[in-house]
Amino acid sequence: MQTFASFLMSRRIHLPAAEERLIEVAPGIKVRCWCHWQEDRAQAMTLIVVHGLEGSSESQYMTGVARNGLAAGMNVVRMNQRNCGGMDHCAPTLYNSSLSADVAAVAKSVIENDGVSRFALVGFSMGGNLVLKCAGEWAGQGPPQFKAVAAVCPAMDLAASADALHEPANRLYEWYFLLQLHRRLRAKAKLFPNDFDVRRLRGVTSLRLFDDRVTAHYCGFAGADDYYSRAAATNVVDRIAVPGLIIHAANDPFIRIRPETLRKIAANPNLTYIETVDGGHCAFLGEPDGNGYDGRWAEREVVEFVKQVAS
Repeated sequence: MQTFASFLMSRRIHLPAAEERLIEVAPGIKVRCWCHWQEDRAQAMTLIVVHGLEGSSESQYMTGVARNGLAAGMNVVRMNQRNCGGMDHCAPTLYNSSLSADVAAVAKSVIENDGVSRFALVGFSMGGNLVLKCAGEWAGQGPPQFKAVAAVCPAMDLAASADALHEPANRLYEWYFLLQLHRRLRAKAKLFPNDFDVRRLRGVTSLRLFDDRVTAHYCGFAGADDYYSRAAATNVVDRIAVPGLIIHAANDPFIRIRPETLRKIAANPNLTYIETVDGGHCAFLGEPDGNGYDGRWAEREVVEFVKQVAS
């Protein structure tokens, strides 16, 4: 109910005009970011926010975090992953959960081009895996401006979560993701007919099969198992060297965090792990207070966490 309510309830989030930024994350490949700057952008904390599977910079949690961050005096960069946010035509590549280097490239760009002195990474679902993976890969060698990382319902155990998505109770969610992914591959094939073959979609009835036949094939992995193993943030979460917050709901329909991963999180003194009984997938709906808080608890919590780190 939380997950469906969060998806279906319309929200009116008014953001100030954003600066469009096309940032090259690999040779010939750019992602579209929407940047909201404070008057003194160099001194303000900057949030780089990353969406989940088949989301975009316009996803409600993205604009919700942006609103909260701006109200807290922060810069906000809403990052679209590759292909997302109207960028399918830019390169014959697919986005996937291994591309933490794209997040690092966006961070590098705002440091070099905008002179930001402090930044934090925030991610939801697939984006949560990406920001945790980026932070873990940096370990203690990341940019000195990197101060914090926060992830909501991160898909950091990819294989377990993909298998959970195929459970009978979750077939509606899986059907939705597969519908969107099928559409995207067909669109890419029209744009780049020599690079993509839609026949690979035949018989694909699960996310694992899609990742095995499509994601792995076009993104340099031996198969779904290889992709899930190499792209999962659980491999490096124990190396995160800045304050980090991970929020998860015990009743998330399909994100699974394995006991082994929980032990790694608990052993890292830099990380705070919060597991709520209720919350669904990236929903966490509470009671609005009538004073500007609309009840979206996780969106508020990640900004509050970064604010505490910054102070």
